[in-house]
Amino acid sequence: MKRYSPFYFIGQAFQGLWRNSVMSIASIAVLLSCLVVMGGFALLVKNIDFNLEKIGLLNEIVVFLEEDVTEEDISRIDAEINSLENVAKVEFISKERALQEFMEEYSEYGEILEEADELSNPLPDSFVITYQDNSKVTTLQYHLTHMEGIEKVKSRQDLSATIENFKSGVTLIFSWFLIILFIVSIFVIINTVKLAVFARRDEISIMRYIGASRWFIFTPFILEGVIIGLVSSAIAFFIEGYIYSYVEKMVITDIKMIEIIPYDNLSTPVLLGFIGIGVLTGIVGSSISLRRYIEV
Repeated sequence: MKRYSPFYFIGQAFQGLWRNSVMSIASIAVLLSCLVVMGGFALLVKNIDFNLEKIGLLNEIVVFLEEDVTEEDISRIDAEINSLENVAKVEFISKERALQEFMEEYSEYGEILEEADELSNPLPDSFVITYQDNSKVTTLQYHLTHMEGIEKVKSRQDLSATIENFKSGVTLIFSWFLIILFIVSIFVIINTVKLAVFARRDEISIMRYIGASRWFIFTPFILEGVIIGLVSSAIAFFIEGYIYSYVEKMVITDIKMIEIIPYDNLSTPVLLGFIGIGVLTGIVGSSISLRRYIEV
């Protein structure tokens, strides 16, 4: 049996795309539009998550110690907190450090704060506890509240839970949106390849009649879908980068409180994601189109 070079099948694929150039261009346009929208949604979710993670107090509990605690008490409390479940990090904040940070933060009121010194420091020693799982915060708070030497426990559990629910909602919407766009892209590629297969239906029948293998007939059409996916991915990648850079400049200029992840840090995952989705969409769309004419 004659062996054919891979370039033969690639050439056949390009010929098929050229013969149906209008639908090929339409497929590329629709798929790249879907990829740009999906990429934009993914980048939005990533930046939302990034900015929420920056707000450290949302997954922190601050415990204030009693006024008369000794160094031994502080060491004991530190060890007991670190032994608790769901504790990721523990940081001790002395009353002196707390006062210094307070005075730096409100330096514009220097005249009022000048009288505050180490002897008149009203701030207590404290521990800042970073936790991992928001669902287990109630148990952690209970143990901290009943720990000897701790006077008060302060957390933002409700706010943290609200933000976690918001993130889950955004992720759910993104997932459904991605599925819908994926189906639309497949549908368009199905019609593109179907036209190519229909135009060559007689040729396919003859090849099947004289004994051509399924893979020999199948391969050029599959490659058409792959080429559509690769071209769409490449164009979508550059369009996504341009749009992201524009939005990044606008946000940095007008909304200084929001930080945008540089596109250079995200470009590799975006490109790989586009290629993966584009090629997968092309292969699935082509395979579905061929089932009518080739018994798999």
